[in-house]
Amino acid sequence: MRYWDSSALVPLLLAEESSRIMEAELRNDKAVATWWGARIECVSAICRRLRENVIDERGYTDSIARLEILEGNSYLVEPSARLRKMAEATVRRQALSAGDALQLAAALALNEDGPGSTGFVCLDGILRKAATREGFKVFPA
Repeated sequence: MRYWDSSALVPLLLAEESSRIMEAELRNDKAVATWWGARIECVSAICRRLRENVIDERGYTDSIARLEILEGNSYLVEPSARLRKMAEATVRRQALSAGDALQLAAALALNEDGPGSTGFVCLDGILRKAATREGFKVFPA
C-alpha cells in the first residue's frame, strides 16, 4: 500500500502530461491510501479546469465519476484529533501549507511501523522533499 497525495491523484482523473506515469504507478500499487480531505482537493482541481475551459461539462462529469471509483477502492485516513496533532507537529518540522501538512500527517498516521513501510506517491516538489525528510520512499522515482 502506498499513500497518494492529491497531486498524484489528479492526473488519474484528468488528462495531463503526468497521467501515463501515474497510471503506471497505480498499476504497481496493491492498495491506494489517501487522506479524507484529498477528495475536495481533487474536486477543486477539476472545477478549476472547468472554469478555465480546459474541460467541458462532460469532462467534469467523467472526472468526478473516476474520482468516485478511485475513492471507493481506496483506504481513507479519516480526520481525527490525533491527525490534527500530527499535522501541527509536521508544520513545526517542515515548511508546509496546512493542506500539505495534513496530507503528510495522514501518511505518517498510516505508517505505524515507520515511514519506510509504505511509499508516498506525490508530484508536488515541496511535499516530495518533506516526505523524503520524514523517511518515506517517494514515487515516482
